Amino acid sequence: MIGFLCLLATLGIYAVSKRVYAKRRKVYLSPLLVTPIVVIFILIWAKIPYETYNDGGKWLSSLLQPATVAFAVPLYKNFKVLKKHATEIIVSVLAGSCIAMISSAFLAKWLHLSSSLVTSMIPRSVTTPIAMNVSQVIGGVPNITAVFVIITGLLGSIIGPMVLRMFKIENDVARGILFGTSSHGTGTSKAFELSSLSGTISSISMILAALFTLGVAPLIMNVLIH
Repeated sequence: MIGFLCLLATLGIYAVSKRVYAKRRKVYLSPLLVTPIVVIFILIWAKIPYETYNDGGKWLSSLLQPATVAFAVPLYKNFKVLKKHATEIIVSVLAGSCIAMISSAFLAKWLHLSSSLVTSMIPRSVTTPIAMNVSQVIGGVPNITAVFVIITGLLGSIIGPMVLRMFKIENDVARGILFGTSSHGTGTSKAFELSSLSGTISSISMILAALFTLGVAPLIMNVLIH
């Protein structure tokens, strides 16, 4: 019963924050930032264990699969554009994925983190299920990787718009690649706010980044860590 109430509370908080964000487009009011903070505060205040919360929250996680499949609709609508820019997308995502993993490794080593934390941090820029699998393969801690992934997604959705304004990036393809490669599903959600094409390119970039990370992460780990 408590788990179900937690589910309703999460949905309610998200709905309210989304309405507020629609009226006042401020980064700090983003539902993706407000909802987890409020939920965490409530769980701590009410002393509700995560396991109890997840009895209801797990249904939201289950909905990620059909939600991901729904990305096929904008992909189909923008297929001609995707085909036209296929080379630029592939090269850009590959470069961005490699830079994300290498910079993560160097940052973690610069902070003198343990080897397990270093390897846990490397796949932080891809969607959570893939990142956790990669982390397990290369000797990291999947649960810690999930935390890094969430932080990366939130920071990407906050900093991304600033980067677009700073460098005056107005091309929908470039915007989509930026968000999809750097901040996975959270960034893709932000990209869809800009335009359907940006969101579509972002979803493709997110998928490609996950595939590249699966193949490249073990190599980077062997070269930089050992």
